[in-house]
Amino acid sequence: MTSKKAIETLAITTKIVLPNDTNTMGNLFGGQLLAWMDVIASVAAHRHCRRTVVTAAVNNVSFAQAITQSSIVTLEAKVSRAFYSSMEIFIDVFVEDPSSGKKRKCNEAIYTFVAVDQYGGAIQVPESIPESPEEISRYEGALRRKQLSLILAGKMKPNDATELKALFFEEKK
Repeated sequence: MTSKKAIETLAITTKIVLPNDTNTMGNLFGGQLLAWMDVIASVAAHRHCRRTVVTAAVNNVSFAQAITQSSIVTLEAKVSRAFYSSMEIFIDVFVEDPSSGKKRKCNEAIYTFVAVDQYGGAIQVPESIPESPEEISRYEGALRRKQLSLILAGKMKPNDATELKALFFEEKK
């Protein structure tokens, strides 16, 4: 199985916030943004493994800033790390200034996808290779985030979370 560079999974989409996408405050519905993120994350996950992928978890969503009607929104998704059958995908959300065209980051999310066979069973995915400083940072944090999710789901004992323990306890020599 051939490893994939993180940049090879990059998926980008641009949307305009229309009236039917907004709430009574004239801002983008959070659920609409979640749906857009789910779609673009699935494209990044598919590019990584070239198999059918399904959403396993929405690990984190940050609605840092409201997105107003008529905004031009760009979503960028990239696989941050692959495990046996799962992939963590980071989604960065930007709003474009209509006058200057400059983009500012306004939201982000982390999704987990799993590659599946024709029967819906999990299958192995290629290793991911981070290159840029941001990719390396996200890659290194992915195992800690996965261990925390497993602990919270009751699928891992806290004592087995080696990466998390290393944050809080010095290794005895």
